Amino acid sequence: MKLTDNYNGALQQPINSGFGATSTVHDVIKGIDLNGKTAIVTGGYAGIGLETVKAFVAAGAQVVVPARDIHKAAGNLKGVNNVTIEEMDLMDPESINAFAEKFLSTNDALHILVNNAGIMWVPLQRDSRGYESQLSTNHLGHFQLTAKLWPALKKANGARVINVSSYGHQMAPFNFDDPNFTNREYETLQGYGQSKTANNLFTVELDYRGKAFGVRAFSLHPGSIIGTDLGRVAPMALFQQMGTHDANGNIFPEVAVKLKNVAQGAATSVWCATSAQLNDIGGVYCENVDIAELDEGNIEHNYDDPLSLRGVKPYSVDAENAKKLWSLSEELTAMLFPAN
Repeated sequence: MKLTDNYNGALQQPINSGFGATSTVHDVIKGIDLNGKTAIVTGGYAGIGLETVKAFVAAGAQVVVPARDIHKAAGNLKGVNNVTIEEMDLMDPESINAFAEKFLSTNDALHILVNNAGIMWVPLQRDSRGYESQLSTNHLGHFQLTAKLWPALKKANGARVINVSSYGHQMAPFNFDDPNFTNREYETLQGYGQSKTANNLFTVELDYRGKAFGVRAFSLHPGSIIGTDLGRVAPMALFQQMGTHDANGNIFPEVAVKLKNVAQGAATSVWCATSAQLNDIGGVYCENVDIAELDEGNIEHNYDDPLSLRGVKPYSVDAENAKKLWSLSEELTAMLFPAN
């Protein structure tokens, strides 16, 4: 019997895609025609999000970029055709609803949704509901956005939802007892790690529920990338602790040379969103433009060797965890996402 879902990592095996860690968006988008397709890319005006938008546009897609900073988005996307910028803040539930309702009012089908925006290693901050900011931005905001856009995703008759996760999911499983650090001391690495684990669990369950409606879901680690502003507020001590930076805060040259550029960093997102190799699969966590293998303690990780930061932890593709997170996310966002 052919496996149809990735519960418990059943499908976490590389498929020999023909691409690798050095492949770029230009390699993976070659020969892909997105004319007549519509995509939404959160955070699509900086870093790998901007590179993803440019790749989609080059292949013929119309792209909508929801942005918290409209001015910055307009500046960074200047000269990129077929892009519409709309206001949205992932930590503000009302702004998510307003953005989604405006999009739904166009009656357009949504073929690709890339939940790319994220924050990393920030000090303790809370949204208006009291939710920790990394969980609020990286998972709950995207859960709500995907739920609200569900009618447009179904209308595509073949849509993909891409949740940009991270190797950082290995820093922490999801803490169902205290997800918002109400009763435990805040540790930013734990907060980031559980938000990325949430991305993976959401992907597993969304694909399980969505495939009957032609909606498939994928999560991914883009790689360790130079030239993004994701870690802009992270304490330098964290990077020094990992052995990537010297006492003066400079990245070691031997580490820098191993990092991906932005075009390589966006490649896995674009592959997950467009590749025919994934037509009959979903719910999987990908990296280096292929499906990742399950990490059951068999992979050695060294922070000074970014290519060793690979694999997906069993707890982040666990069936029970995925179902449990779905219910908790509905509760925390005060909205049902029946996916029917």
